Amino acid sequence: MDVFYNKQGIGDVLILPIKEGERNEVKHEAYGDVVKITDRRDGSLLGYNIFNASQYFDIEEKGKMRLTEEMLSPIKDLFSKNQLDDVLDFDLTPKFVVGYVKEKDAHENADKLSVCQVDVGDEMLQIVCGAPNIDAGQKVVVAKVGATMPSGMKIKDAKLRGVPSTGMICSAKELNLPDAPQEKGILVLEDSYEVGQPFEF
Repeated sequence: MDVFYNKQGIGDVLILPIKEGERNEVKHEAYGDVVKITDRRDGSLLGYNIFNASQYFDIEEKGKMRLTEEMLSPIKDLFSKNQLDDVLDFDLTPKFVVGYVKEKDAHENADKLSVCQVDVGDEMLQIVCGAPNIDAGQKVVVAKVGATMPSGMKIKDAKLRGVPSTGMICSAKELNLPDAPQEKGILVLEDSYEVGQPFEF
C-alpha cells in the first residue's frame, strides 16, 4: 500500500488512500489530527488524512512512499490516542516485484495478446500481455493486484478478451523510468534480479 506526503506541495499532511470515491459523495470525520474519509452513500472507507504529520512521523521522503510496519505502528498509536477504533489491517506486501515468465501461450481470442504464467516467488500468476517482446524465460517487473501505477491507474483482477489476468507485466515507460524507450515492449531485467524481490523505482 502506498501513502503520500509532500509538505511543500500540499502541507504537512500524510495521505493514506484506500480507494477512490465520487468527489461530491465524500464524508469527512475528524478525530484530532486524523480525518477519516468515507463514501456518504454506503459508508465504505476511502482513506485517511493525518494533519501535522511531522509531529508524529520522521518523514524524509517526498511524494509516494510504501507504507511499512515501522510507519504503521505510530499511525496505530495516533488512532488509539484519538479514540479512532478502526482496525488498520493493510496489506503491506510489495506490489511491484520481479517475476519470471515460465510459459507463454497464444491468446485464443486475440492475435496480439499472449497468456503468460509468471512466477513471482510466492505464487504463480496468469497474466495476459500485449507486448511484442514478451517471451518465456524472461525476468520482468510485475505490478500485482493492488498496485498503483505512476499514471494513477490501479491494478485489478481483469478478463482480457475472455481470459482471466491477475496483475500486469510492466514496460519501462509505464513505470515512468528515466530514458524509457518509446517503442512498445515490456522491461526485460538482467538475470541478476531475484524472483519475488521488490522492484524499487
